[in-house]
Amino acid sequence: MSTKRSRNPIGGHIRVAGGLATTGLPHARDIGAEAVQVFVANPRGWATPAGTPAQDEAFRAGCAEGAVPVYIHAPYLINFGSHTEATAERSVDSLRHSLRRGRDIGALGVVVHTGSATGGRARETAMAQVRERVLPLLDELTHDDDPPLLLEPTAGQGTSLCALVEDLGPYFEALDRHPKLGVCLDTCHVFAAGHDLAAPGGMKQTLDELVDVTGAGRLKLIHANDSKDIVGAHKDRHANIGAGHIGEEPFRELFTHPATQGVPLVIETPGGTEGHAADVARLKALRDG
Repeated sequence: MSTKRSRNPIGGHIRVAGGLATTGLPHARDIGAEAVQVFVANPRGWATPAGTPAQDEAFRAGCAEGAVPVYIHAPYLINFGSHTEATAERSVDSLRHSLRRGRDIGALGVVVHTGSATGGRARETAMAQVRERVLPLLDELTHDDDPPLLLEPTAGQGTSLCALVEDLGPYFEALDRHPKLGVCLDTCHVFAAGHDLAAPGGMKQTLDELVDVTGAGRLKLIHANDSKDIVGAHKDRHANIGAGHIGEEPFRELFTHPATQGVPLVIETPGGTEGHAADVARLKALRDG
């Protein structure tokens, strides 16, 4: 693996309907992915399907052969701040499923959205529930090949529990800064939440703050997405790299920051295979230039 690739493998969220290996591996090749992210369940449902051992093994082998790191994105419905007991319970089952499937396929992390306080409940009440529900899941991760849980702050819509980088502080404290806890930073989300990545030095300032708040080594994955909306808009609308309000230059800056050393980037941008391949190529050019 080249030095530049090993500093920041670049890839995307890939299609796996039809089989992790059968569909996912060709898609990864088609977009030039050096890293991949997958769903292991319907992202908009509560089902927890068992994997197919043959597909799991073929996928693991294919990714290992290409030295491609793998990540799982947990379903969107998960919300540990929910005032609805059924949602909180299903969130536990769903996230446990993603974490266990992560071990099955050799994933290096499971991404989960940090959720919101629903039903008019106080933020403190919601955060207490986050601790009650998530800490036991983290404590279950006792195997060497258990993936860490990667918290992904949101764009700050509604009663979000974690959007700004500073919000990760209380979240980490609620979970006792668990050793199996990490961060997935979405560039669109953090821009929408109010961090002006497009300003001179904005990316460096944001990453410096992330290290200050969470500690060194907690950033494990980056969702590389441009933003269709202006900074602080609290809207989660992704744009292709360089085609939104963030622009290309902050991504170039990202590749030189010490906190991103060895951290993969995956795109979740609009467009089909061609558009995704173009975004992956654009990021590689910014990294390698």
